[in-house]
Amino acid sequence: MLGGRSEIGLETVERLASGRVVILAARRSDDLTEEIARITAAGASAVHGVEFDADDTAAHHSWFEKIVAEHGPIGVAVLAFGVLGNQALAEQDPAHAVAIVHTDYVAQINALTILANLLRVQGAGQIVVFSSIAGVRVRRANYVYGSAKAGLDGFASGLADALHGSGVHLLLVRSGFVVGRMTEGMSPVPLLSSTPDQVAAAVVKGLQTRAGPVWIPRVLRPAALVMRLVPQRVWRQMPR
Repeated sequence: MLGGRSEIGLETVERLASGRVVILAARRSDDLTEEIARITAAGASAVHGVEFDADDTAAHHSWFEKIVAEHGPIGVAVLAFGVLGNQALAEQDPAHAVAIVHTDYVAQINALTILANLLRVQGAGQIVVFSSIAGVRVRRANYVYGSAKAGLDGFASGLADALHGSGVHLLLVRSGFVVGRMTEGMSPVPLLSSTPDQVAAAVVKGLQTRAGPVWIPRVLRPAALVMRLVPQRVWRQMPR
């Protein structure tokens, strides 16, 4: 799991851990004691905290090669790293805007491309990519984050098609507002929100059935169709 402290990621890995070797990849990997204990208690045969900086894209290729060399073929890769960022700051500070897009889009694409190539060679494996309703139609209130998610969604959709028939499955997860640390202090949208536990349950089911894109909650799918029809003059007033 790339992003070893992610709430959604940990909920997902907890459900997949039984009998598996689990890699929790994150910065400050020596401070993953609680996360390692949690996944160990879920039945993992071994859990390793490994240093990983998503923004250091130049190091990704050698990092993945080392993981495979030391721990064997990758069964499931969960890309759970990302930042929400500060929209107001990003509108004033281009460096912050670029930092958000680099982590949420560029670093994801880099990791996904490397992973896809590794798993193609294996002839098997699964990848979980977390998109967002924020990328379906980008809103004025969070357009920097939303634009990164829109780009990631498009890339992952195309990559899923490119992997078809290779034995490798990419699960694209489109969630709405997820109540957790990342959205603390924000008001959830009634009927369109979920919890990390609900997202994880849908992810595991999608992996088991090798599904196409999954929407969480399901009502998001028809809601997304409606969103595309809203006039721009109304849409620009939409909250986060």
